[in-house]
Amino acid sequence: MAKNAGVKLPQLPWHAANVWWDFGGPVEHFTSLEVDVTIDRDVPEDYNLYISPCGIAKINGLQFYGGIQTNINGWADKESRERVHRGKGGIFSRWSSDKTTPIGLEHVRTAAEDCLVESAGYEGEFASVRRPFAWTKGTYTWCITKGATEGESTWFTCTIRVAKGVVHEVGSLRFEGTDFTFWERHSAFVEVYSTSKIPKSGIPKVTVTFGWPRLNGMKVPLKKAHAYYPDKDGPDSPDCAWVKAKGEKCAVEVGPIFKRDEAKRRHELLR
Repeated sequence: MAKNAGVKLPQLPWHAANVWWDFGGPVEHFTSLEVDVTIDRDVPEDYNLYISPCGIAKINGLQFYGGIQTNINGWADKESRERVHRGKGGIFSRWSSDKTTPIGLEHVRTAAEDCLVESAGYEGEFASVRRPFAWTKGTYTWCITKGATEGESTWFTCTIRVAKGVVHEVGSLRFEGTDFTFWERHSAFVEVYSTSKIPKSGIPKVTVTFGWPRLNGMKVPLKKAHAYYPDKDGPDSPDCAWVKAKGEKCAVEVGPIFKRDEAKRRHELLR
């Protein structure tokens, strides 16, 4: 994979591409979200690539997000504040109700001793759990499932399922409420990001294909889907990806930086 030799890399992180699905309406009594993602080649850990089948999702107005990364990092336990890096893994995060009120690690439950956690405010107040998972090219299902209710709150567990049926549990986050409504949209993205280990990542050549989101085990009736390539930060959001419809799926092709036709910064995918 080329390291984009001779190209001045921009400030990180940035979304290479966003995919949005617009549903027919909200889904009441939400219990699970599943999104399949296929990666066409291995991506080495000397890149910082974030593949998010769940870019933004809302249940009762509470926002969560997550996916898989080439370099997960965070705190080794709830007492530590030393950042450690554990390579490839899965991530599940949520913001506080207003993104400004701090949300503590009492909202986080780890799945195993190798999990990482974090609660901070550098991108809005959030809480997060991450766990190592040596993913390669192949197909995976990123899933959030409703779990136990405790008082007026409910735990949701994140798992990553391999095509062969092996399930990797990432961890759980607590949400305020007992009965949830999933909003009428969903998003996914591919991002090149920054870590203290790799402050300036190159852009890998890779194709990431997202499947049709499933809520409560069912494909949600779809009004339309579209692609969007953010550019609000000017040179800090370079163009290095195209999204194409492949049947009911959306494929994000990532590669070298190019000059995009502004008329194509947002375009439809599925109807």
